[in-house]
Amino acid sequence: MAGRLQGKVAMVTGCGSVGPGWGNGKAMAVLFAREGAQVFGLDIDAGAAAETRTIIEGEGGTARTRVADVGRAEDVAAAVGACVDAFGRIDILVNNVGIARVGGPVELDEAVWDEVMRVNLKSVYLTCRQVLPLMQQQQAGAIVNNASIAAHGWCGVNYGLYGTSKGAMISLTRSLAVQYAPDGIRANCVCPGLMNTPLVHKALTHVYGAEGDIATLIATRDRQCPMGHMGDGWDTAYAALFLASDEARYITGVALDVDGGFSLRFA
Repeated sequence: MAGRLQGKVAMVTGCGSVGPGWGNGKAMAVLFAREGAQVFGLDIDAGAAAETRTIIEGEGGTARTRVADVGRAEDVAAAVGACVDAFGRIDILVNNVGIARVGGPVELDEAVWDEVMRVNLKSVYLTCRQVLPLMQQQQAGAIVNNASIAAHGWCGVNYGLYGTSKGAMISLTRSLAVQYAPDGIRANCVCPGLMNTPLVHKALTHVYGAEGDIATLIATRDRQCPMGHMGDGWDTAYAALFLASDEARYITGVALDVDGGFSLRFA
């Protein structure tokens, strides 16, 4: 299928990648553009955002990017205004920004708790606060929040604080789905499982092996997955594409696990 987002404007937060390869946000932004969307990408890293824009434009797509910390209200308000100035509307909002810290209340101090919640959860509040009134005026819109199966239970690593932020994201998404359904707005979550992405490499090599030992990290996590291998940014992107598209027009309030069956162990 082609043109699944033709004529749509998509704002994607965390549109860059923290290292070589394809993170979730980078894959989402490029895939959405390939399917016809005009993409407005946000990232705290100017170089990462520019790389994504270059890829999209090199393939004949349309993209704008902006440096923003989406945990800051003023950055979000300015970014939403710039997107509307550039494209006139916002049809799709993808909240993809997130940080992972290993540990629970005893292992991690209060400042880490505050930062995880600010980046992972407050950012969703701030973007929705700005974008939902626009979607109400349009009487249409789709929100896709990138959560995690860590919201469901133990994933082999102590993601206590991270999982808490993602569980709250799912709860907020479900509330939005009910509140804004009469306005033609849908809200759903993608919940990636064990993924092979640059962010995971950066965050977890020290947990699974010697610092920088990506091969050990990949091999260990592959063995944990029922399918025998991790997913990647493209698996997340295709799930988000479906939820953002009109093919999912009667789907709202869903937390879609993209995990190769890993979370079945929580049942």
